Amino acid sequence: MPPADAIKTKSGLAMLVLTKGSGKKRPKATDIVRARFTGWTPAGRRFGGNEPSLLTLSQEPPGWSEALTAMVEGEKRRVWMPPALAYGNAPGAPNEALVLELELMSIVEPPKAPPDVKQPPKDATKLPSGLTYKILQKGSGTEHPTPASRVTMHYTGWTKAGKMFDSSVLRGAPLTIGLNQVIPGWTQGVPMMVVGDKMRLWIPAALAYGEKPPRPTDPAGDLVFDLELIAFH
Repeated sequence: MPPADAIKTKSGLAMLVLTKGSGKKRPKATDIVRARFTGWTPAGRRFGGNEPSLLTLSQEPPGWSEALTAMVEGEKRRVWMPPALAYGNAPGAPNEALVLELELMSIVEPPKAPPDVKQPPKDATKLPSGLTYKILQKGSGTEHPTPASRVTMHYTGWTKAGKMFDSSVLRGAPLTIGLNQVIPGWTQGVPMMVVGDKMRLWIPAALAYGEKPPRPTDPAGDLVFDLELIAFH
C-alpha cells in the first residue's frame, strides 16, 4: 500500500519521490527516455534491474508514461500502479497491480531523419530486386560478409514519412545478429559492405515487413535504414 504522503493522481496512480532530480525539463508523452526500473508484482516477483532501458513513452502502458512525464532528469520515484495503468488493459495482460521504482536518467533526442528519406538521390544505386543503397562513408575493411554471416552493426530505421521506429544508436549498444535472421533488404544490402562502411538503404515493403506486418510492432511499407558495419564472422 502506498504511504499517506504519496502523491495520488486522478487516474489512480500513487507516487513517492525518493530522490529529487537535478534536471529542469520533464519529458513529453511523445518523447523517448532512458530510464532504470525495478518492479514487483503482488506475489513479490521482482523484475527489471540496474541496466538502463530505452522507453518510447507513447508505446508504454499509461501508468509508466504518466509517472515518467511527471519526473525530471535524475529523479527517482516509487510508483504504485493499478492493473489498468500497469498493463494498459491489453488483451491477455495480467490482472495485477505493480510497484515500480523508476529513475529518469535522460530525455533522448532521436536521430533526425535524413533529408532524402522520401526518395533516394540520383547517385544511389538501385538493384533489380528494388533495393536502393548508397555508401555514406567508406570503411577500412577489405572483406565482405555473406548472407550467412553473423554481423555486429549500428543502425537507425525510419519510415518514408520520416518517423524513426528503431535505433541501436539510441540504445547505445550495437546489434549482433545473423543475416539469415533479418529482413531480406538487410540480407541483400549488408553483404555489399566492408567493416567501417556506413550505408543508407531504401528498402521496398516487399523486402521489409510488408504493407501489413504480422506483428503490430513492426513498421509497414517502405523503410530507410542507416547502417554501420562494425564486425562480422
